[in-house]
Amino acid sequence: MTTLDLPPVTAPAPAGAPPAPEPPRPEKRVKLGGITREDVFTLAGSLAGSLALDWMLYERILPFSGALGFLVCWYLLFLIGYFALGRLQWGPLMVRERLVSVVAWSSGLLVVALIADQIGYVLLRGLEAAKHLNFFTESMDHTAALSPITSGGALNAVVGSLEQLGLATLFAVPLGIAAAVFMSEVGGRMARPVRTLVEAMTALPSIVAGLFILGIVILTFGFEKSGFAASLALTVMMMPIVTRAAEVVIRLVPGTLREASYALGGSQWRTVWNVVLPTARPGLVTAVVLGMARGVGETSPVLLTSGFTSQFNGNPFSEHQVSLPLYIWNYVKQPYPEMVARAFAAALTLMAVVLILFVTARVLGGRRPGQLTRRQKRRIERGARRAETAARAVPAVTVTTAATARTARTATTVPAGEH
Repeated sequence: MTTLDLPPVTAPAPAGAPPAPEPPRPEKRVKLGGITREDVFTLAGSLAGSLALDWMLYERILPFSGALGFLVCWYLLFLIGYFALGRLQWGPLMVRERLVSVVAWSSGLLVVALIADQIGYVLLRGLEAAKHLNFFTESMDHTAALSPITSGGALNAVVGSLEQLGLATLFAVPLGIAAAVFMSEVGGRMARPVRTLVEAMTALPSIVAGLFILGIVILTFGFEKSGFAASLALTVMMMPIVTRAAEVVIRLVPGTLREASYALGGSQWRTVWNVVLPTARPGLVTAVVLGMARGVGETSPVLLTSGFTSQFNGNPFSEHQVSLPLYIWNYVKQPYPEMVARAFAAALTLMAVVLILFVTARVLGGRRPGQLTRRQKRRIERGARRAETAARAVPAVTVTTAATARTARTATTVPAGEH
């Protein structure tokens, strides 16, 4: 007898019963971040399509001309095309996220391109003079307008800039940090006017600082134009930068450190000096370097207060003293190619100085407030090893001392006749 394989018979669902739930759909993995093939094709298509449409509008339809307008129109059409293509394949939220990402990346690339263009232009124009060693070892006191490029240099300007910047830093840093400590730690009714004054000085035009020193120090008190007067003008420009940055850094110090210092009996002055400022030291160094980078490139205050000279002057308190910005301003406007090349070489030197200052700020301010340096960590490790070694030596000393005491006690208890 053969058996037939029949499908199972299911009983009909009773009337009024809820329908059976559908089986769950398989989960779809969503990839967060990264660049997919669709992103690349969408970006390339938007660029190509917007370029073709822009060319057709500029060359065939609209009476427009100019490279700048062409690029701006191309960028706007690219954003519109990217949004339209993205809307065909993604949801609204993802389209907005991708569009903002494209705007951010394109803005960053534009800034980098502008900086690279400026550096390349200055390097191209100033390399002719900067490649000769005499540019960094000689001054312009024996160099005429038609002298060859191998004669004269910017030694006087480099020394003048360093001396003026050093004096300005010596004046601005204590005043700026003291003002920041007053606004963040002391407070009171005078904190708001001081903060308002600092914010107003931050947006102060540099020419006003030069006029202030010119009118007060030079014309009123009778001081001559010198590097010292220029350093005072740079102090006016640097102090609000240092104050604002230092205030922000001091406010980032955790309040629990202050409370712990007060709980141990420390006064407010001791807490600020021994707890707050050491904790904020990396940020304070960054604030100081940023202020120095602001002051090293100022031209207007130096033009009104230091005077110009082609001779070497290493004394900032006597006679005129030139600096790199003033050196550039004086020689770049002359109609002689050698002088213009020297000016661009000085600009290249100034850019190198600013780059060194910002790299120094990044290196010194890389660690967070309160984070230990490598030297401090090594010092703590050496102290821990010495303490561990001393702790291991304590039981042996204790055993030796106990044995000595037991021997002495036995010797004192032996009867006299047994000797």
